[in-house]
Amino acid sequence: MTTVIENASFVVAYDAGRGGHVYLEGADVAFAGDRIVHVGPGFAGEATRRIDGRGLLVMPGLVDIHSHPGSEPLNKGWNDELGSAKLYGSSLYEFMPLFRPDAEGTPAAATVAYCELLLSGVTTLVDMSGAWDGWIETFAGSGLRGVVSPLYRSARWYTKNGHVVEYEWSKDGGRAAMEQALAFVDAAERHPSGRLSGMISPSQIDTCTPDLIRDSFAEAQARGLPFQIHAAQSVVELHEITRRHGMTPIEWLESLGVLSPRSIVGHGIYLDHHSSALNWPKRGDLRTLVETGTSVAHCPVVFQRRGIAMQTLGSYLRAGVNVGIGTDTFPHNMLEEMRAAAIGSRMVSEDVWDLRLADVFTAATLNGAKAIGREDIGRIAVGAKADLVLVDTTHKAMRPVRDPLRSLVYAAAERAVRTVIVDGETVVEDGRVLTMDHEAAAAALQEAQYRAEGAVAAEDWAGRSSYTISPKTFPVA
Repeated sequence: MTTVIENASFVVAYDAGRGGHVYLEGADVAFAGDRIVHVGPGFAGEATRRIDGRGLLVMPGLVDIHSHPGSEPLNKGWNDELGSAKLYGSSLYEFMPLFRPDAEGTPAAATVAYCELLLSGVTTLVDMSGAWDGWIETFAGSGLRGVVSPLYRSARWYTKNGHVVEYEWSKDGGRAAMEQALAFVDAAERHPSGRLSGMISPSQIDTCTPDLIRDSFAEAQARGLPFQIHAAQSVVELHEITRRHGMTPIEWLESLGVLSPRSIVGHGIYLDHHSSALNWPKRGDLRTLVETGTSVAHCPVVFQRRGIAMQTLGSYLRAGVNVGIGTDTFPHNMLEEMRAAAIGSRMVSEDVWDLRLADVFTAATLNGAKAIGREDIGRIAVGAKADLVLVDTTHKAMRPVRDPLRSLVYAAAERAVRTVIVDGETVVEDGRVLTMDHEAAAAALQEAQYRAEGAVAAEDWAGRSSYTISPKTFPVA
């Protein structure tokens, strides 16, 4: 079946000569099956379906390279403003382990996240969750182009006092968890949808043994898959790695031989030039990332909530680092992440010219595709996958439409997203997800949060209730 979007007001098309995106006005986009067959004016072929493109912006589907759908939607209202005062403002070590979904809550969380991501124009998602029963079928059923990236590690972190982080190491160094993760990756690669693939993801640099990290990278190489690890994401982790090894996280990963064009550093904030974290005797981390071809997954919103920011996205891009965008936590809204990436970088640099929206949009499309080894997504070009987002430029939040992407990212966000097409199949229409029951999942997630609330005091080192740790915005009168 051939579909043509006729006379679109705007198309964000890929120009191979420029090596980037350009605007086309009054253009057609046609696709047959799962591939784009025409971009430009005057499609003359036969079409089974025709879509009136007047009043529409047609843009490539967004590529989200770092997200945790299986857990993070549960935390809405809990850790929005939560951080450990004696652990540099991070909530990772003292509070995050206390508030997790149970077996029933996990699929609800994932479904809510998948719906939110689709509604914000994401068509490809790297899902970095702990493996759970039904994950692959739920992911495939969403209609997303999915990268299954099961997290595993050698140790769990915890604190007994709120100011010292300790690590409980497994006897097998995380081997059993790695084997389970690889089985999920294999199952994803075999899935009949053809939309799923895998990624190798030892969880965090400070919770994995050197052998587990090296062996994980070797598996990624042998299987031809991307590799991602959380690194340089907190002051606690930075100090732990420099204490253990006398190296920054990036230096240590380089010493292990795991930085390469297939590698992604999750977050990559605390590099050796980050002035508020340490006074390191060298400034080579950015250069190392460029020279090794390593990508960075930038997820600004979750860190900005805690007063933490990359220094700066603009400087990473100018240095030549391939930076993609992720939605680490709620809201699972790629357009909001892009807005935060642009504004946050300018805030930190105190420079309105630190980067342009073109840089951020490229990060969320072409750079993300490059990070996961794809040249057929994140772009509207003949031969590319038919992963498309149709935005209503007549929506009141989009007007006036002097520049449609600026109106979308800086103002309208997901409110103006009308249709999302993945692999040639419509998965969102008129702003409604067609593949999943968003409302039912949201209701199930609400119940899962009620259950999680009751378990907090038993898990907390100080025996505090959830509302002692995270009180509501105002007291209940």
